[in-house]
Amino acid sequence: MGATMDVDIGGTFTDCLVTLDDGRTAAIKTPTTKHRLAAGFMKTVQQAASQFEMSVEELLGRTDVVRYSTTVAMNTLIQRNGPKLALITTAGHEDVLRIARAASWTDSTLPKEIRNVAQIDKPEPLVERSLVVGARERVDCFGRVVQPLAEEHFLLQLRDLVDQGVRGFVVSLLFGYQNPVHERRIRELIESEYPEGLLGAMPIMLASEVLPKRWEYTRTNTTLLNAYLHQAMWEELAGMNDDLRARGYQRGIMMVHNTGGMAEVYQTAAVETFNGGPVAGLIGGAAIGRKLGHPNVIVGDMGGTSFDLGVVVDGSTRTYEFRPVIDQFWVDMTILQTRSIGAGGGSIAWVNTAVGNRLEVGPRGAGSLPGPAAYGLGGKEPTVTDADLVLGLIDPTGYFGGSLKLRPALAEEAIRKHIAEPLGISVVEAALRIRRIVDANMADVIARETLLRGYDPRKFVLMAFGGAGPTHCTGFAGHLGISKIYVLPTSPVFCAWGSSTMPVVHIYQLSRRLDLLEPVSQKLLADFESFNSAVAELRSQAERDLRAEGYDPVDAVLTLELDIKFGGQFHLHRASSPVLEITSDDDVKAVYERFAQEYAEVFSPLNVFPEGGVEIHNFVLRAQTAPPDWELPTHPLEGRDAAAALKGSRTVHWPDGEAQTPVYAQDLLRAGNAVPGPCIVEAPYTTVVVEPGYSLEVDQHLNFVITADRQGES
Repeated sequence: MGATMDVDIGGTFTDCLVTLDDGRTAAIKTPTTKHRLAAGFMKTVQQAASQFEMSVEELLGRTDVVRYSTTVAMNTLIQRNGPKLALITTAGHEDVLRIARAASWTDSTLPKEIRNVAQIDKPEPLVERSLVVGARERVDCFGRVVQPLAEEHFLLQLRDLVDQGVRGFVVSLLFGYQNPVHERRIRELIESEYPEGLLGAMPIMLASEVLPKRWEYTRTNTTLLNAYLHQAMWEELAGMNDDLRARGYQRGIMMVHNTGGMAEVYQTAAVETFNGGPVAGLIGGAAIGRKLGHPNVIVGDMGGTSFDLGVVVDGSTRTYEFRPVIDQFWVDMTILQTRSIGAGGGSIAWVNTAVGNRLEVGPRGAGSLPGPAAYGLGGKEPTVTDADLVLGLIDPTGYFGGSLKLRPALAEEAIRKHIAEPLGISVVEAALRIRRIVDANMADVIARETLLRGYDPRKFVLMAFGGAGPTHCTGFAGHLGISKIYVLPTSPVFCAWGSSTMPVVHIYQLSRRLDLLEPVSQKLLADFESFNSAVAELRSQAERDLRAEGYDPVDAVLTLELDIKFGGQFHLHRASSPVLEITSDDDVKAVYERFAQEYAEVFSPLNVFPEGGVEIHNFVLRAQTAPPDWELPTHPLEGRDAAAALKGSRTVHWPDGEAQTPVYAQDLLRAGNAVPGPCIVEAPYTTVVVEPGYSLEVDQHLNFVITADRQGES
């Protein structure tokens, strides 16, 4: 295999990891260029080529695959700069998005925000109310046409929408997933009335194609969100593709999905790219954990904008959200569960005067422009990076590989003006408090994702990555009693590296209600054909897409999951199916027994209630290729003495007072070296801070293993 290129575009930095066929690697970070993300990406390619002493054209000509995760979707939602869309629904259901659900005002909000009821509300839909129209048509719950589509009336509505400047259409009709005849006819009418040559390409998204499942609100939300993100994603990928082709790249681009896999660009729905970077980090952390013999892993990525968290239990990342909330919009997708909070190097520290001058950090961030005050690019508010600089944890001349010189005086002035003087404390004390608060915020989200799920974080190892993760890992790990921390050689670009461990994955869903077990009589499902035809429909889609990407469907692993429940229950439970096809009563029994077993494990055997019957509502098929094969490089152990890596020392302000602290160079540390804390290890794109009470060793893979000498703070 030739060279590979793994890219993760974050809110502050763009990370790129290039691996040549001879094993050489280049890890590059550049500031994210939000005006055009492809520009920052191509800058990383240029720097990688320079590091290998070759031209960009030569490097791209040797590259077999580009794997790409991006924040385009997140940026589009945050900035609300998507296209002007129209929603076409069934007459009488025009307000489904505004009615939403009773609890939608709390979706994705933090506990402290929920408490402040006066300042929160339901999310404003992505489509204006004046651009929502009701088509006169009706299909019943069995897919039978009750009222034919009134085409002339719809054409009048369509002309009015176009006159208002609509640049895309979302069609989500009641029970359209059972019979999409009217949704397809509406698309035909739009295309015939306004061909592409007249007004340009306008996306037309049908809910029956994006998400052929029941639940009108989530089906509509998912389709609308996909359409809203589609244009920005298409423009960005088209620009990046053009730049790559112009410089000699001839292969495809693989997009990282939030499902835990990848797919070709043309097989990717825009909404599937949301949060792809943190998911790549989670998959990579699980893969490293398996290689190192750690089945329970907490992966924490602290970058410039956010802290992203994932949890691996018993070697598995099979913790999915089936109706996740994306920016307060409740959607219906199958995505790997991660959590993000506004706690990065660029998170802004501020004094909350509304609650008695309380110091808070985040969620607002400074981004890469203007960035922290110390950047000298116009930022005036203090950030976590400014606090770390004031405390002496970061070298102002070696930051970002030495390409960005920090200005400590600007960091001190920002902290003095905005934090120290309002609170009546010194600048150093203010910086210590900023660091303490952001560490506590990260520890809090880890505690909620472990303790509240029944897991003891002390039984996990922590993998800290991102540019700021190694700088703060001993701080937030200490709050939880985590005694072992890994900082990997690829930690600054770990989410980019994580994509290299991901398989190609496609997930297909459809709704079909079947009684697996009838209530009272306990009669088993006899209509095998209804079950098998649903699976066959999904399977044909999977085989088509795999062939299009150059894979033999025979080599893919197909797994079936069912959204299923006992009769009388409202909520569905997703259970794995032991069979892809039912050919006998024994197969039906096997499906029921697997569901009952998984249900009992989650809700207790006392809640298993077969007397109420068992209902299947949704079929979910996952098609996955074999993950890439890789090995951790191994180096001979060279002894514990790390004197050759010592660069010098500097004054650092620790919580217990200032101290002259030794500083080591990452590239000079060898396998087997060990250094006691407190100490600092400097790398091109991160700084590893080992606080008092911890020590660091370098293992045979050149990972830094940080262990607690004593029990961490509680």
